[in-house]
Amino acid sequence: MKLAERIARLDIESAFDVLVKARALEAKGRSIVHLEIGEPDFPTPPNIVDAAKQALDQGWTHYGPTQGLPELRESIAAYISRTRSISVSPRHVCVVPGAKPVLFFSMLALLEPGDEVLYPDPGFPIYRSMIRYLGATPVPVPLLEARGFSLDLNILRDKLSSRTRLLILNSPQNPTGGVIPAEDLHEIAAMVRNRDLMVLSDEIYSRIYYTAEAPASIASLPGMLEKTILLDGFSKTYSMTGWRLGYGVMPEWLVEGVNKLMVNSNSCAASFTQRAALSALAGPQTAVEGMVNQFRQRRDVFCQALNTIPGFRCVPPGGAFYAFANIEETGAASTDVADFLLERAGVACLNGGSFGEHGEGYVRFSFANSLENLQEAVRRIQAVRNDLIRKDGK
Repeated sequence: MKLAERIARLDIESAFDVLVKARALEAKGRSIVHLEIGEPDFPTPPNIVDAAKQALDQGWTHYGPTQGLPELRESIAAYISRTRSISVSPRHVCVVPGAKPVLFFSMLALLEPGDEVLYPDPGFPIYRSMIRYLGATPVPVPLLEARGFSLDLNILRDKLSSRTRLLILNSPQNPTGGVIPAEDLHEIAAMVRNRDLMVLSDEIYSRIYYTAEAPASIASLPGMLEKTILLDGFSKTYSMTGWRLGYGVMPEWLVEGVNKLMVNSNSCAASFTQRAALSALAGPQTAVEGMVNQFRQRRDVFCQALNTIPGFRCVPPGGAFYAFANIEETGAASTDVADFLLERAGVACLNGGSFGEHGEGYVRFSFANSLENLQEAVRRIQAVRNDLIRKDGK
């Protein structure tokens, strides 16, 4: 026996590979500053933990409805309607174990071999992985540092074709932290409104932003609600990455397909985590606000410090918790810089090229770590910077 051919079309997230390498170095006694993993370093707020404990005590340990608990879907619908200035009902909400199933199930339900999917590059690696897995054609659209890592709208327009079935947007964005300006979303909506395609709007970082206004959602624009799959969840906002709970908001005709895929794969999301999610949405938001304020402080200090290192240039991100540093002036390839920083400086970061062709020339640092550790990372990079230059023969 051997693996099916389609498995070879799947990619992985490089963050977990780097984490394994970093842990191996730590096992040998090395000190590593972990800036590779994209998850908040804050505890889940206590009201959410308490709600989960109470749910366990009350017996919420059995199967629930495939689409999600009715009361949670109602709460999500109210939250999305309020925060995106749209009108959705619980019928439009699918609760799933983590945000990735929204990506996977939506693509499974929509795409045929040969269909084209436009997606941001650099971007979350799972986009391209799922597109290729399904036999569709990935069509990358570059993000431009000069535009705050927003899409190149001219290239987007040129790459739209009669075979385009899905456009993926991500704002705030992983790995760059870029936020799509509202005026760009209006232009994008005008490009696709009358086309036979859907938009998958990945808004998992919707609450983690540093701009004056909350990032806009394309679903809020005229004619776009029925064409949009809105992805969000609890992992980033409420520091619940290990709880595996996300949701999609989509047209009712697509809900039917997603429910079928849920039945055939997961049956349902865990009932007690859904009860905890009710407390997340209805409870105090002070922990979220405090976390974002600390991320903002870390962003400011870390990016400013990176910009003092010769060969490094870092535009402060508009959202998420990633610093996507330009390292072209080092003369080294992204993968060489990332490997060098791990092995010689003890700083774990990600090669920008692992996020797509247009990520080459960058490395991604997660500033979801303490201010003290971020400052230590900068000191370590400063200390080996000359060795990095000599390593590349300059």
